[in-house]
Amino acid sequence: MISVEGLKVEFGVKPLFHDVSFVINDRDRIALVGKNGAGKSTMLKILCGLQKPTAGVVAIPNETTLGYLPQVMKLQDDTTVKEETRKAFSHNTEMKAKLDKMQQEMAERTDYESDDYAQLVEKFTQEHEHYMMMGGENYEAEIERTLTGLGFTRDDFERPTKEFSGGWRMRIELAKILLQKPDVLLLDEPTNHLDIESIQWLEQFLAQSAKAVVLVSHDRAFINNVTNRTLEITCGRVEDYKVKYDQYLVLRKERREQQLRAYENQQKEIADIKDFIERFRYKPTKAVQVQSRIKQLEKIVPIEVDEVDNKQMHLKFPPCLRSGDYPVICDEVRKDYGEHTVFDHVTLTIKRGEKVAFVGKNGEGKSTLVKCIMGEIPFTGTLKIGHNVQIGYFAQNQAQLLDENLTIYDTIDRVATGDMRLKINDLLGAFMFGGETSEKYVKVLSGGERSRLAMIKLLLEPVNLLILDEPTNHLDMQSKDVLKEAIKAFDGTAIIVSHDREFLDGLVDKVYEFGGGKVREHLGGIYDYLRAHNAENINAALAASEERRGKSEESNGSAGRLSSGGSPSGNSKSAANATANGSIPASGKQSYAEHKEQQKKIRKAEKAVQECEKRIASLEKRKKEIDEMLMKPENATNMELVTEYTSLMKKLDEENDNWMTLSEALEELSL
Repeated sequence: MISVEGLKVEFGVKPLFHDVSFVINDRDRIALVGKNGAGKSTMLKILCGLQKPTAGVVAIPNETTLGYLPQVMKLQDDTTVKEETRKAFSHNTEMKAKLDKMQQEMAERTDYESDDYAQLVEKFTQEHEHYMMMGGENYEAEIERTLTGLGFTRDDFERPTKEFSGGWRMRIELAKILLQKPDVLLLDEPTNHLDIESIQWLEQFLAQSAKAVVLVSHDRAFINNVTNRTLEITCGRVEDYKVKYDQYLVLRKERREQQLRAYENQQKEIADIKDFIERFRYKPTKAVQVQSRIKQLEKIVPIEVDEVDNKQMHLKFPPCLRSGDYPVICDEVRKDYGEHTVFDHVTLTIKRGEKVAFVGKNGEGKSTLVKCIMGEIPFTGTLKIGHNVQIGYFAQNQAQLLDENLTIYDTIDRVATGDMRLKINDLLGAFMFGGETSEKYVKVLSGGERSRLAMIKLLLEPVNLLILDEPTNHLDMQSKDVLKEAIKAFDGTAIIVSHDREFLDGLVDKVYEFGGGKVREHLGGIYDYLRAHNAENINAALAASEERRGKSEESNGSAGRLSSGGSPSGNSKSAANATANGSIPASGKQSYAEHKEQQKKIRKAEKAVQECEKRIASLEKRKKEIDEMLMKPENATNMELVTEYTSLMKKLDEENDNWMTLSEALEELSL
């Protein structure tokens, strides 16, 4: 589909990459990986035509359409969310206007028998067929489905875009690109501004609906779930691995080991030849052999070994003073913006040494609560910061707050104090900014390099409470691993606001979920939370359904008993008389009634389990049918099938959870 031949890009003396060649095929899911500054974003810009290479050719067929999502873009403020998203179907809108004009012309004309009128009708028919093939007016449903998948509610559709943050407006642009259904999607860090649920939705969309995808991301879980091929930019070249990222790491290690063995053998051979030449260079009797060895040496093609970037960010938070036992205590904290309540009744306690995560959809109040803890905004309720607590705060936009007109060295020099000013070069070297790199201006740094620079500023003062708001945005995977290990080793308390599942896994032992104006505590790691979160949603729906069903059946049963059994007071009287006469013991009568009721409950539970099993069997049958249809190439982009499949899988999960709940209930009744 897209062919790249002999690509070369130069920004200075040293080329960014050279002699790069690869092909992007239909249905490829490519992860573009490499360290920060390797040229990943540059490669995407070249592929979409926004930047010209120094040399080489990028061949794209005329009919191939591209969709490009950059890390940073200029956004418009003059429309609503839905109107802005509708721009993705501008072609459909133009076609509709053209058809309406032709239809009006046919209605006004009366020369029905003329050739001109017949040509007009034929043209209208063709254009209308083309319009219907393009989706007609069905795009409104697609717009709503996509916006909902990316986290927007129906109330947001008519809100002006200027009311949304940069992250939410990035989602609008992503929705526009996805709705255009381009042949090749070029995505540069698409998950930076998405919450976990939206990331999972995007994973599913790209896996099932997209054609070819080339993406840059530092979210390992996202890459593994979406891609099937890995292009590594290393040492100015591109290495192609036709496997997922985790498999690529294994293959890269094996490849390097093979190259090292071949390189060592060649170096030994070269050393032996040189030793022979030096030993017999001045002996006339060996002149022929010496000349032969020299020619042999000249013919040897040196084996190149992949230069592994061993430079690594060495991050260790400085020792901190011991804080009180409870660095953060919230009691009935509430925050309002005008009439909008962000959250209320927030009650939580964070103990010294805990590593906790704040998760939830964007706009639910994670960063707002952080600002309350920092004392930056007013609130109602009680929020206590513990004894001797020193807070270090890394804001979500920390990297963008840097002065672009300063060099890396000057940026740190302006905030360093005391003895630290003598260690600036050592500190910059630990963060891969050593040597001449420290003289680079901030404005030429990549997003990941800016994030590393902002992280240095955080380390200049010892703290015992770390608050990190999306610290992994723009960081490469190696830097993320280093940061993760540093936080693990940190002997203070840490609050991490992040949507990166891989980063949070094994790092936090408690999760606070923000949603619906509430903050809920979940013990355990991030994947424990995700499992519990899904189960809670399903069980809540099932419980409500079962409650409604139970009430309905109970009301029907009560009516039947009253109509056939006469007065309840009469029954009670008869039972009392029987007991007094000693004919039937009161305890025996009660036991029989309980047994009868128990049997009734068991039969009801068994029936519910059987009905649930029938529904599961029916759903699994339909799932198998859709699987077979989606395997066919012509159905690969059928959104109706994809939507049905998604809905079916959700129902199947719910029914399985329902079966488990009902089975456990039946088991308890049978004991």
